Amino acid sequence: MFINLVKAKAMAELYEAKVKVTSKYVHATSRGHEVIQTAVGMQLLPQDYVYPYYRDDAMLLSMGLTPYDLMLQLLAKKDDPFSGGRTYYCHPSLRDEDKPKIPHQSSATGMQAIPATGAAMGMWYKEVINNKEGKNVFDVSEQNPVVVCSLGDASVTEGEVAEAFQMAALKQLPILYLIQDNEWDISANAKETRAQNAFEYAKGFHGIEAISIDGTDAEESYLTIGNVLKVMRKERRPFLIHAKVPLLNHHTSGVRMEWYRDDLEEARSKDPYPKLKELLLQNDFSSEEIEHIEHEVVQEVQADFDRTKEAEDPQPEDLFTHDFAPTSITEEEGTRSPQDGEPTVMVDCALFAVEELMREHPECLLYGQDVGIRLGGVFREAATLAEKFGQERVFNTPIQEAFIIGSTAGMSAVGLKPIVEVQFADYIWPGLNQLFTEVSRSCYLSNGKWPVSMILRVPIGAYGSGGPYHSSSVESVVANIRGVKIAYPSNGADLKGLMKAAYHDPNPVVIFEHKGLYWSKVKGTKRATSVEPDKDYVLPFGMANVIQEIWPSDEDETVSIITYGMGVHWALNASEQLGMTDQIEVVDLRTLHPLDEETIIKSVKKCKKCLVVTEEPSDNSFARALSSKIQEECFQHLDAPVMVIGSENMPAIPLNNVLEKTMIPSTEKVKAKIEELLSY
Repeated sequence: MFINLVKAKAMAELYEAKVKVTSKYVHATSRGHEVIQTAVGMQLLPQDYVYPYYRDDAMLLSMGLTPYDLMLQLLAKKDDPFSGGRTYYCHPSLRDEDKPKIPHQSSATGMQAIPATGAAMGMWYKEVINNKEGKNVFDVSEQNPVVVCSLGDASVTEGEVAEAFQMAALKQLPILYLIQDNEWDISANAKETRAQNAFEYAKGFHGIEAISIDGTDAEESYLTIGNVLKVMRKERRPFLIHAKVPLLNHHTSGVRMEWYRDDLEEARSKDPYPKLKELLLQNDFSSEEIEHIEHEVVQEVQADFDRTKEAEDPQPEDLFTHDFAPTSITEEEGTRSPQDGEPTVMVDCALFAVEELMREHPECLLYGQDVGIRLGGVFREAATLAEKFGQERVFNTPIQEAFIIGSTAGMSAVGLKPIVEVQFADYIWPGLNQLFTEVSRSCYLSNGKWPVSMILRVPIGAYGSGGPYHSSSVESVVANIRGVKIAYPSNGADLKGLMKAAYHDPNPVVIFEHKGLYWSKVKGTKRATSVEPDKDYVLPFGMANVIQEIWPSDEDETVSIITYGMGVHWALNASEQLGMTDQIEVVDLRTLHPLDEETIIKSVKKCKKCLVVTEEPSDNSFARALSSKIQEECFQHLDAPVMVIGSENMPAIPLNNVLEKTMIPSTEKVKAKIEELLSY
């Protein structure tokens, strides 16, 4: 423990002495926190999962990492073992066989509590299924693993931390929340920012056992952590340890403590380093032995720093790796339209796809609001699944969109494939932080070690006076989150094939499912009902469908309509009603990312006029961006500007039926736009 403290202290002092070099990129250090961090890291096992925060370099050292490992990240070098030079110091991700596992996480100001709790929920699920089946469905270690989520006390005020605590308490998950309380966030102190500390706060979550300790006391810290881990490995329930510590260094290298701190002398009086030295002296170590350790470690740290400065920087081409993990689904395979198949509504095609996946893959599970045994989803999109597979595999969550989405990162990390649902697209907003910050960036910022394998189902779109909170289209916002694949099918066969492809894809996938197409009850949407494909059918992402193809013509005006979802039906109906099915080509994108640009450009160059149809308000939208891309690629082939039709650019879709119809596109509106384009 003392050697570890010397390393952490020597690194902090070296960083300060070489500040012109080390402050090229932002860093924070563990000074004042070293004892509690070391007490944790020393007692973790390779099967455990740990989510450190940005001040936890002493914890990382105590887990077996070297100063050189950490310094490679400090200076953003190519061989940084965590991210390949992509993210800040002490933002680790690790998948070494002989060390605790560290999935990717963001800057860890509370957001990491949800993915960490998701990992614990994955452990819980594996153990429940094994016990239920009476066999090793999942390979579970003889010494049960635990999750440790490290948080600064100021981050506990985040609402997402409350969501994590709620689920840990509700399901009794094997997770330890380690709260390091130095009473500062940046320049705001505890009196300004919290009504109670984390120990007091945790008392409100029945089922989480909370303990408060002096995090600078080596014996108390080590023994408390050891006892808690022992209980957790046996009893499988959550704990919170509130460790009081001083902050003895700058908040970060860019925010200097002397600018705002008025308690530095008091903080220094609580320094754990001299306390541990005194403990060594009381236990038969000599001053000479201690000085020898200090000298040797300081020399090691300096040597590692000198090596790091000479290490290679990433090359420009290194930017373009690990945005996605490779998928095995690259070709359309299986039987799309079985001869003996029956027409099946779109919602049932998805339901049957999930059922087939769950029957074949025990690592597949489904959760979200109201998907459980009583209702099976507000659209019956999960009907009978809980009865067939049990309430451990198909279960309700609280109203927690952030947890629903963010927990998939932890679930995926422990080897599961979660399918989750946000009840309406309008409800996705509380979960966007997790989708953007934790889920989408995990593969890229971990240098490919931790892709998040998940499916997020999102019922979307207007129909039948759903009003302003059940009718929105949100694909443009999600399409701006890099690192996520997006499907938006127009029919049941495509939805089933894409669902199967998404399951076998190791990356996060969002599937937008238009509510108005679910049962083909909306006028003009009969084509959304299709013969259900066989269970072996897969449809790869990035493969658009020329759903109505035409021959090139130099005599007649022709139009390429590029669209997706409900827009496909408006386009097909409009071309039929105009009697122009031989002059209007309709391209169904099927997926918005990856985008089949080759099929789009080929169609537009053939037809020479192009209309992009969307249900979203058209300004600043995915459709507008696509039209610009088409115009740029096809400019010399165009006989008219690329046009776009979408909803009116109003803040929300009104409840009143007349106002809703005025707001959103329709077959009649698309017909009028086609005629405008043809006459250009």
